[in-house]
Amino acid sequence: MNDHDIPNTAISVAATENLGMYGYMRKQYLQAHRPGLYNSLLLSGTLHAHLLEIDQTARKRLELMMPEIAKAAGATKELKARDPLCWVGLMNTCKAQVEEIILSELIWD
Repeated sequence: MNDHDIPNTAISVAATENLGMYGYMRKQYLQAHRPGLYNSLLLSGTLHAHLLEIDQTARKRLELMMPEIAKAAGATKELKARDPLCWVGLMNTCKAQVEEIILSELIWD
């Protein structure tokens, strides 16, 4: 007879299929830089819920912040019609700024 209780840490395929980019980034960060928290979440069975919450929050933040940042940067419909390449470059810059905020506030926290 075994005197040790070994937790069942098997993760089903369905438990990871809904994670997006931000959820996977958070998981990688936890594994590499916060192994204690990662193992605690894993063993308590709340890791997937935590990753889903981070992913959903990050995507909502991106949706809310992009129009504000783009407007402040001057990425207007007029600019898009007049100079599409400039508009695309400006939008890429805005997205990079928003993603940096998301990474620092949600993923790497």
